[in-house]
Amino acid sequence: MTPEEFYARAVAHADGERRLPMPAQSMWEIFPFELDGLRTKPLDPPVLPEPPRNGEGGTPCRACDHLDEGVAWSDERWVLTGFGEPLGLPFGAALMPRAHLDLGDLDEVHAAELGMLTVRIDRAVNALDGIGRVHVNKWGDGGAHLHLMFFARPAGLLQLRGSNLPLWEEMLPRFPEEETAANLRTVARALAADGGVAHG
Repeated sequence: MTPEEFYARAVAHADGERRLPMPAQSMWEIFPFELDGLRTKPLDPPVLPEPPRNGEGGTPCRACDHLDEGVAWSDERWVLTGFGEPLGLPFGAALMPRAHLDLGDLDEVHAAELGMLTVRIDRAVNALDGIGRVHVNKWGDGGAHLHLMFFARPAGLLQLRGSNLPLWEEMLPRFPEEETAANLRTVARALAADGGVAHG
């Protein structure tokens, strides 16, 4: 199916303003918004060719340009960084390769290490006080440099479960800066116990 065919099919399913129906997820108890007055945006037609992402098609790569900023843990091929500011969650960090690689560019060594590091980070974050679950996200529409994001859901806050956690995060009050930094240091030290270096 071409992008144009996909768009035509979607618009045929939409109303006269190109607004798709509310998703089934809007009925879940974890959906962060009440439906009264909420509506979807009109579906825009495809933009082809797509504009280049950061670090693609000759555009500068923000990740490469700032790879050594805010690093909490690193080894010869990977860095774990905080987001440079407190979040509305007890933990948030991004894991990136040092080399300018996207997910599909990883060789077998990088791919194996990514799997092992993901498990190690998950375990380290779950060992922090008050963590209910660790979410791992890879979107990739903003940049061509792989950045796997880890977010910790606070224990007991069941409304924050699942795929809506990043939306809730944006609305929640910021964690104290010292607690954010301490949690990041704790995770970095746990990672360093199995290799690499904790910074800060």
